[in-house]
Amino acid sequence: MSKTINQQSTIIAHITMKLSDGSAADSTKVNNKPAKIIMGDGSISPAFEQQLIGLAAGESKEFTLVAKDAFGESNPDNIYHMDRTKFSGDAPAEVGNIITFEQPGGVELPGMITEVSGASVTVDFNHPLAGQDVTFVIDVVDVE
Repeated sequence: MSKTINQQSTIIAHITMKLSDGSAADSTKVNNKPAKIIMGDGSISPAFEQQLIGLAAGESKEFTLVAKDAFGESNPDNIYHMDRTKFSGDAPAEVGNIITFEQPGGVELPGMITEVSGASVTVDFNHPLAGQDVTFVIDVVDVE
């Protein structure tokens, strides 16, 4: 009998995320590199973890989480207006570009440029799927 997922499990699984219109947002299957999930480490929401409890290797499950339980709501405090001079030819200020900014301590934080108006550039540091309900398809590969 294979092990089932509990609150102390480490899981190897393929994860596919779909938006409410049914389009695929991302999938670990694209590069055939399953994700490693460590239950209880805070990297995924408690609501996501609850959906995994009881699954075993070889099983699949599809479920939808509302925005606050998936990637959180969009936070207006994570949207910044920056001077266009902060951008360069290597990292141009163009709508849709994702630019990585280095924070104190060497932490890198990606932000998406959402608007360029004159000398002002609007950068959104929210997760790209924040504020959206997301459907997840989990294919469990292994449970430790």
